[in-house]
Amino acid sequence: MTSPASGPARPLVDIRGLSIGFAHANGGAPLVRDVDLTIRPGECVALVGESGSGKSLTARSLIGLSGPGARIDAQRFEIDGRDARAFTERDWRTLRGPFAGLVMQDALVSLDPLRTVGAEITEVLAHHRVLRSRGERQARVREVMADVGIPDPAMRAHQYAHELSGGLRQRALIAAAIAAGPALVIADEPTTALDVTVQAQVLAVLAERLAQGVGVLLISHDLAVVSGIADRVIVMHDGIVVDSGATGDVLNRPVHDYTRQLLAAQPSLESRGHRLSSARIVRAARDDVEALSIVRDPLPPRVAGSGREVLRVEGIGKTYRRRGGAHDERFTALDDVSFIVRESEVLGIIGESGSGKSTCGNIVLGLLAPDRGKVRFLDAEWNGRGVTEKMRRALRPRMQYIPQDPLSSFDPRHSVRQLLEEGLYPQRLSKADTLARSVELLEQVGLGVAFLERRPVSLSGGQRQRVAIARALASEPALIVCDEPVSALDVYVQAQVLDLLVSLQARHSTALLFISHDLDVVGHLSDRVLVFKDGHIVEEGDVERVFARPQHAYTRLLKASAPTLCGEERELAAS
Repeated sequence: MTSPASGPARPLVDIRGLSIGFAHANGGAPLVRDVDLTIRPGECVALVGESGSGKSLTARSLIGLSGPGARIDAQRFEIDGRDARAFTERDWRTLRGPFAGLVMQDALVSLDPLRTVGAEITEVLAHHRVLRSRGERQARVREVMADVGIPDPAMRAHQYAHELSGGLRQRALIAAAIAAGPALVIADEPTTALDVTVQAQVLAVLAERLAQGVGVLLISHDLAVVSGIADRVIVMHDGIVVDSGATGDVLNRPVHDYTRQLLAAQPSLESRGHRLSSARIVRAARDDVEALSIVRDPLPPRVAGSGREVLRVEGIGKTYRRRGGAHDERFTALDDVSFIVRESEVLGIIGESGSGKSTCGNIVLGLLAPDRGKVRFLDAEWNGRGVTEKMRRALRPRMQYIPQDPLSSFDPRHSVRQLLEEGLYPQRLSKADTLARSVELLEQVGLGVAFLERRPVSLSGGQRQRVAIARALASEPALIVCDEPVSALDVYVQAQVLDLLVSLQARHSTALLFISHDLDVVGHLSDRVLVFKDGHIVEEGDVERVFARPQHAYTRLLKASAPTLCGEERELAAS
């Protein structure tokens, strides 16, 4: 194999007419059909599309990980210049690591919790005998960790995944993928659920690989991320390629209606007050020149709130003993945080990992006690010195929660009917009324009676999030705390869930505390925003003012770090 630095003359991947299917799925029909894919050294090719479009299945076929029973057919299927249609399992194992490295979405799940990250990175070197001596392997581990921007690699190599921040875990995963010097890196949603500054750091690491002549296949639903790093884009829908070409061409002049729909569904400050899922790009003549513009339907008008305080947070603080530090060494998670949420208001909270966002949300929910300060909910003492869960019990149904990952929050043994019954239990309804109300809730979130007996594992990500919203609304809450509720959803499903949340919130005058790392989502949804850094609120105010004219240097950094559809795409998205 030629080293990535010099760059092989031939394509790393050259595929024509790829189809992938399973005998037990889709009635035996292929899930991926007639896909062409070429990746050259130093080139980034992006696969985009919604969940279930075939992106990950296509990518995994390049390293023989399509899954048991996968039936692969292609006119041409060349990997590293070899016909992979005849590969044995041993051939694929030899390919993984030295030729191709895989970076998964969730580093905490992908990294072995029982091994240090150094041992994780060492595995590929030892398995493929890239370096034979232990000393050489340890030196290579430190070198590759430094290459991906992990500070103090000698110390970090002895830590476990749970001891690292999200950004450091993702970098460790990239280090493991590139340790053997592969010519190809396959990155499957590597920045999903990361805050914008960490996301920018991870993308910079991938950009450095490209500059060194490594080919990158990026799977992402984030078109802004794609626009900043990809040379070419392939858009997949229902297992087929519907659009492809140079990134600027696909994002500036989309050919297929589905690509246009994805671009139009991007949230932003400009989309406020409009239904994202209704957005479409239309062609219109302007001064005898044909141009593209986005048309969106307005959301129903919001019911004016009474101005009543729903939540008051006064000077809360939280500290922890620093693990591994001196006995009296403390870490400050929150310090003197105060804010108010009023009826029908949406208050957004943004900030990087470790800024205190989730700690604040857990204190508001009453799941964590503050060391100082207090919280009042609906004019009652809710959290603080002397407040117990027994004292909160009567008001508990009026505060609800929508998690980032409902699948891990729901009891997998329960049906949708049982999940909704739990939310309705405080109302002490009859069996018939409980069933009728459950059906009504499902219809409100665009599902229906057919979903009552389904279990969470059988639902798509968007369907699970709709069930989470229905359960949160069951008790007619005054406040819903939303912690990254759409970060793992693809663009169009995200648009549908946001439309649903905004419509129901307006109809019921429910207040939302919306925690997110996605500035565009917060800009689309929120009335006011709090910017958290190192446990402090460094800026707050009307979301349009804060995003348009940020006063604090950190807010400006967040804005500068957030990926955007640039150039002509930015103009198109703002039309």
